[in-house]
Amino acid sequence: MENLGILIALFFLFSSSTSLHPSSHTNNLQNHCLHDQRSALLQLQHHLYYAPNFTFSSKLDLWDPNTHCCSWKGVTCDALGHVIGIDLSYQNLSGSFHSIFNLHHLQRLNLAGNNFNTTLFQYGFGKLPNLTHLNLSASCFHIQIPVGISYLTRLVSLNLSYQDDCYRRNDQSFASFDPTLKLEKPNFKTFIKNMRSLRELYLDGVNISSQSSKWCETTSLSLPKLTVLSMSGCGLTGPFCSSLLNLRYLSKLNLDSNPISYLPPKFSKISSPLVSLGLVDCNLSGHFPAEFFSLPKMQRIDISDNSRLMGQLPEFPINNTLEVLSLQYTNFSESIPASIANLSNLVELDLSDNNFNGSIPPFHRSGVPNLASLDLSWNHLSGSIPSSLFTLSTLQTLSLGYNSFSDCQLKLDMFLQLSNLTRLDLSNISLLIGSHNKSRTLPQLESLYLRSCNLTEFPEFIKSQNKLTDLDLSNNRIHGLVLNWLWKSTLEILDLSSNAIDIPNQFPFDDANSSFPMLISLRLRSCNISTFPAFLKSQESLEELDLSNNQISGAVPNWVWKKSLQYLDLSNNSLTSLDQFSSNQDSLQIPICNLSQLQTFDASFNKLSGSIPSCLGNISSLEYLDLQQNNFSGSIPDFGGATQLSTLQLNDNKLEGKLPRSLANCTMLYVLNLENNTLHDTFPLWLGKLPGLTVLILQANRFYGPIKHLENNFPVLDVLDIASNNFSGHLSIKFFHATHQLRSLKIGGNKLEGKLPRSLANCQKLEVLDVRKNMIHDTFPNWLVKLPSLMVLILRSNKFYGSIHFSGDGNVFPMLHILDLASNNFSGEVSVEFFQSLRAMMVIDGNKSKPSYVGDNSYYQDSVTIVNKGFEINYQKILTLLTCLDLSNNNFHGRILEEIQDLKSLHVLNLSYNSFFDSIPSALGSLTELESLDLSCNKLFGKIPPQLTSLTFLAALNLSYNQLEGSIPQSNQFGTFLNDSYIGNPRLCGVPLTKKCNEVGSQMLPPKEGEDSWIDGLSVWKVVLMGYGCGLFNNLHGCHHSFPDGSMRATDVTIAGKDAVLLWLCSNGRSLEDEGHDHGYSHKEDEGQCHFFATSITFIRKSLCMVSRTNPGVKCITVKCIFPETNTDITVLAEGHLMNFLALLCRGG
Repeated sequence: MENLGILIALFFLFSSSTSLHPSSHTNNLQNHCLHDQRSALLQLQHHLYYAPNFTFSSKLDLWDPNTHCCSWKGVTCDALGHVIGIDLSYQNLSGSFHSIFNLHHLQRLNLAGNNFNTTLFQYGFGKLPNLTHLNLSASCFHIQIPVGISYLTRLVSLNLSYQDDCYRRNDQSFASFDPTLKLEKPNFKTFIKNMRSLRELYLDGVNISSQSSKWCETTSLSLPKLTVLSMSGCGLTGPFCSSLLNLRYLSKLNLDSNPISYLPPKFSKISSPLVSLGLVDCNLSGHFPAEFFSLPKMQRIDISDNSRLMGQLPEFPINNTLEVLSLQYTNFSESIPASIANLSNLVELDLSDNNFNGSIPPFHRSGVPNLASLDLSWNHLSGSIPSSLFTLSTLQTLSLGYNSFSDCQLKLDMFLQLSNLTRLDLSNISLLIGSHNKSRTLPQLESLYLRSCNLTEFPEFIKSQNKLTDLDLSNNRIHGLVLNWLWKSTLEILDLSSNAIDIPNQFPFDDANSSFPMLISLRLRSCNISTFPAFLKSQESLEELDLSNNQISGAVPNWVWKKSLQYLDLSNNSLTSLDQFSSNQDSLQIPICNLSQLQTFDASFNKLSGSIPSCLGNISSLEYLDLQQNNFSGSIPDFGGATQLSTLQLNDNKLEGKLPRSLANCTMLYVLNLENNTLHDTFPLWLGKLPGLTVLILQANRFYGPIKHLENNFPVLDVLDIASNNFSGHLSIKFFHATHQLRSLKIGGNKLEGKLPRSLANCQKLEVLDVRKNMIHDTFPNWLVKLPSLMVLILRSNKFYGSIHFSGDGNVFPMLHILDLASNNFSGEVSVEFFQSLRAMMVIDGNKSKPSYVGDNSYYQDSVTIVNKGFEINYQKILTLLTCLDLSNNNFHGRILEEIQDLKSLHVLNLSYNSFFDSIPSALGSLTELESLDLSCNKLFGKIPPQLTSLTFLAALNLSYNQLEGSIPQSNQFGTFLNDSYIGNPRLCGVPLTKKCNEVGSQMLPPKEGEDSWIDGLSVWKVVLMGYGCGLFNNLHGCHHSFPDGSMRATDVTIAGKDAVLLWLCSNGRSLEDEGHDHGYSHKEDEGQCHFFATSITFIRKSLCMVSRTNPGVKCITVKCIFPETNTDITVLAEGHLMNFLALLCRGG
């Protein structure tokens, strides 16, 4: 029995060794190829085929059926002839592999890197109970992972990762399906609970977000033998539990691209023998423990792309084992320790995009003998670049750009000592090109980046760089002709942007072996080019072309439209046509229609006209299309075929008609900007089903009708701008329940009425709310005060009413810095609690060197229009530093409280056209940031406080039409203000007024018996300045410019529920009918808004008294004559030219 036992043991030992080393026994196994195994393999070959790019190529012909199956490529057998291993990885295979599941002894299956493009539901993985290694990665499998895989209890290694890589490898889109594998049924816990033998788990890109918060504990408890865990891009949300780092065998952990957000407590106190850690792009914050860098076995740490993760590097022990350290785009700071230059195992060091300061450590060949890659760019490093750096003969990539080195001009020759460099980036370092050592080169150099290096000529050493493929010399001071030797035949990528260069039309190459490069990418942005470079005719491999911001005019030559183009930027030129033969072809035949691979096309800010080429809507690869600021007309083309379109910007053209419903097929659409056209349609609720639509801008068109609501619309909408249209009716309460992700909402300039929907309080991310110029009739929206991010609130020109009350708890409007309540019917006193609530206006931001903007992101830039310094100004960007409070043209009364001094960051304060009384508070002198102050048209009395002269930033002051008295302060900014700042205060004296302080003021003539005084009338009427101030407006630009200003202000007043009369006093020979015709205005077009248009001064004098009779059907008020019989009081001669005056007289509502 003992001998039998020994024989059995030897047999199994032989069988096992055969499994491990099959190739050494192939000849002995040929007779053991079992028929059923051979049959299953031949059936597998029959059902598989080659399919590069998902296109059938040919049937699979891997194996010769006349030979034994155990000798076939990719097949492994055991001693008994059972197939135990199949490796068909990276063969571009597609088809069916059902027959594999007849090989019940199979232990290893590798189908990675193929093109199956199917689900796994159909396959019976439970029929392979002996499987220990399963690799199905990057083979285009999608949807749910089948439960059968969870029955494979002997699995040691499972790899289902990176399925989307397969689609990218084959240039396939994801428009019609989700390319990821998912774990929902079974869920992650059910899937792994029986795999207790598992040592390696690769689920990168598998979506387990439905149970993402439980992943850590589940993994720690179910998989105690794990050595490798790789779950990047799985949607894991945390918490990151410390138990995972105490698995006794765990050596490699990769959790890249998961929003984990924070690290567990005592993160550095781990018991796992961790060798490699990957936490790239995990939204980490807080401090990364310095002790982690000194773990005894750690070889690789990559925590890049966590911009809120802070930390410092420690002093490294001499026996540190680190080979790769990447902290790119984190927030590490302080100096880089000198000991890092002695990490003898270090191969790759990336500390770019941080806040490191101090000098570069003294890297030396003896300290880091294996260092191949060093990136210290985008920091605050100073001092000189140490000469020891140039001894690193192993260095292959070096990036030092965008620091603050003290070398005024670093010699480029010094870097030529690093003979093994393949990539060199010295951008933003002032370089001096040496005149000696011209023969010295970097023989291995492939990529050279010398952007913003203050170069004045092309570096001559490039002439001998025979492997150079990527060259960036942009943003220098190079000028003149591009020399022939720069056009290396090896070049593939070239960027010469922002240089004043000339490109020759012909390139004579003397060397017979030289040839012009076939470029893949060419960037000539801002090069002062006036024509398309002729050499583009031969560039048939060009994928990227940037000719933006030049002076190219006329039509685009047909030879520019290369079929290979994926990226094309022609913006900011003077192009008039996309086709040089446009008159002879329809829009489906122009050359751009042949660009089937085009992904990005930008022709914005040109002079293109005619229809938008309809074929653009059929380019299935198109992702980004920007045609804004042109003269395109006609309708928007059908975009049903552009299923990959993510950004569509057609704003500022002359497009008309309805929105094409085919846009609903653009399921990847992210940004849609149609602002400033003449589109005529109802609100596009049908766009609400687009799952990723983030920005929708319809401003300044002719959209009309109510804004209704359908459930589950606009789930991720961030920006909605529908201002300046003809929308009407009440806003739907439910609409804002659905769009609770809104960050910016602009609905001004419509005909919306009713109350503000209270559901806006659900929009917790709201930063900008602008509802100006509607007919909203409501009290002040106290229910918005708790919104944590609200920065801009504009209620101007509506019918808001009542007093403003706050709770007084101080927890209101924590971020608000622009509040515009002008031209409403608010009333009552402005309380202490009101000023105390504006906490964001109380803090002066000292960080003015790095301005930030509201909504400052890559896809949309918030803008706002406010009245500043007397003018209505549109700010294309909203600085978070800008603070504005406008309460003008309401019915507020009472004193201006001293507590206003707490709003220390105010830049603009407008309290005009109210009934504030008492003296001007001296506390206003504490508002040292103030640039514009308007207290006009109130009932303020007393002297002007001398404390106001401390406002040294004050550029505009209006105290007109009050009851102020005494002398005008003269110091600082007050010496710059003109009469208009003080008009209507007859008791004021001193410069700039003509009235001296020792003179008795002239008396106005009392009115004739039975007549009302004009001054008395001013107590009832408000004289509103067009542009700045109050009273008659002297416009240097003449009537032609005054007319639209006056009309728009009149519209504001009437919208606010008040009556208005527009007085047109024009002495330049143009009649009011001329002005109205030019600007599209007449009293008949204003739909009941009371505008009185006069044709001349004489007509005003004679007809103003009969305004109601001269405008039948228009609701007007009766005004008695307020001008004397002569017109000398309303015309003024200045510098020999007759001035024009415009006044808008408004009666309080």
